[in-house]
Amino acid sequence: MIDNEQVQETMLVLEDKLTKTVSVLKEDYTVIRAGRANPHILDRIMVDYYGAPTPINQTANISVQEGRCLVISPWDVSILKAIEKAIQVSDVGLTPTNDGKVIRLVFPELTEERRKELVKKIKKMGEDAKVAERNVRREAMDSLKKLKNDKTISEDEFALCEKDVEKMVADAVAKTDAAVSEKEKEIMTV
Repeated sequence: MIDNEQVQETMLVLEDKLTKTVSVLKEDYTVIRAGRANPHILDRIMVDYYGAPTPINQTANISVQEGRCLVISPWDVSILKAIEKAIQVSDVGLTPTNDGKVIRLVFPELTEERRKELVKKIKKMGEDAKVAERNVRREAMDSLKKLKNDKTISEDEFALCEKDVEKMVADAVAKTDAAVSEKEKEIMTV
């Protein structure tokens, strides 16, 4: 690593953006249904809890029952209807059943066709993440080229930095590929 504050800052920004790109992809993958009950599918759903939008997991206990059913037990039974409505208007694609005490979400078995559609979606999300990683690399390289042109760093230092940038981006792309194949395997496993 070159002992230059601007270079170090550029590298830290690069590393931070690459890490965020991979973590956002993994986070986005948690809400994709894979046929098994996964409480994380509800992470983005907000419930009107006494006038304040609140995540479902802060208003109820969410548990998996028999592998294919989520049971949502609100701590305050009076918000049962609000939770049910929030799930219905969300993009989860499941219909809640309310028995007056708990809400059940049954995950249907995925068809082969639906699995293939989901894999295509997963791969597209992975490609989008790689595009973002390449854009981050371009930003870092532009910043380093500017330092080189301003004579802040030498040609040799620029070449070393370029290798570091390429290695960091290659590592991020490898993590992205691993996340894609892991989610693909999860979806295709019957």
